[in-house]
Amino acid sequence: MTGSGNDRTTTPYAALALQMRCHAVNDCRTADEARARMRASIERCDGLIRGSRQFIKTYSGDDTRLVVLPEYFLTGYPRGEDAAEWRARACLHPDGPEYELLGESARGNGVYLSGNAYETDDNFPDLYFQCSFIIDPSGEAILRYRRQISMFAPTPYDVLERFLEIYGDDALYPVADTEIGRLACVASEEILYPEISTELARRGAEVICHSSSEQGSLQLTPKNIAKRARAFENQVYVVSANSAGIAGPGFPEDSTDGHSQVVDFRGKLLAEAAFGESMCGFAELDIEALRRERGKTAMLNLPARRRILDRGR
Repeated sequence: MTGSGNDRTTTPYAALALQMRCHAVNDCRTADEARARMRASIERCDGLIRGSRQFIKTYSGDDTRLVVLPEYFLTGYPRGEDAAEWRARACLHPDGPEYELLGESARGNGVYLSGNAYETDDNFPDLYFQCSFIIDPSGEAILRYRRQISMFAPTPYDVLERFLEIYGDDALYPVADTEIGRLACVASEEILYPEISTELARRGAEVICHSSSEQGSLQLTPKNIAKRARAFENQVYVVSANSAGIAGPGFPEDSTDGHSQVVDFRGKLLAEAAFGESMCGFAELDIEALRRERGKTAMLNLPARRRILDRGR
């Protein structure tokens, strides 16, 4: 669904970038064992969301309406498995049991739930895609964004003509128009590519859900620079969740950790988690304030002044 003309007034709410540990499935002996580990991860995630919402409500008085989960939160990433093995071991079917469990979690916690998973597609039976998703509080998946820039996984651009024939142009840059604002997703290092976030903002996005699994560092990393830049230049909130380490990847497990954060539409860092599993990356999102900012005539209103770049589109 592409957001365009949402006239509803949106009450400020808390958004949480939930920093949680990933338990990879690469070392599972069978696909059934991998599926059991994934179910356990979803159940643990559900408990973390429930407890975090309770604390945030007590601490800040805000209702948590949006939760963003890290990249790889269910499976880790493929490490030498061929496409057939990874599909069997780690890929979710759009109508499969793992999405049903995630839908139950979104419904039980009353949140919009965003994350990233490897996913099969019946229209492309020999492939899998890395998919960022948003599930609404009724448990329905309202957005699927197939990652477009990847080093090792297939993307829509590898089968672009067929992909567009089946899903249409909006499927490349989907935006969901919801009661908490117009939501979109960017996957992992795609935050480094300005064109993707700009196109999503052009299509109405107000909040970018960024599932990531990135280096833990005390330095200002490229991704953390990019999160602020994408937020400022497009006047969007960025809610970015990093993994709190990946158990079982074959390298030091805490290498991907920290910096789960919320950035506002001026590029200001509102909240950021340190290292380890954490709910500290939460902050209030005021969508009406964002809309007022977008309506101003101002030098810093970059999207409004970008019109010369839009010629010929």
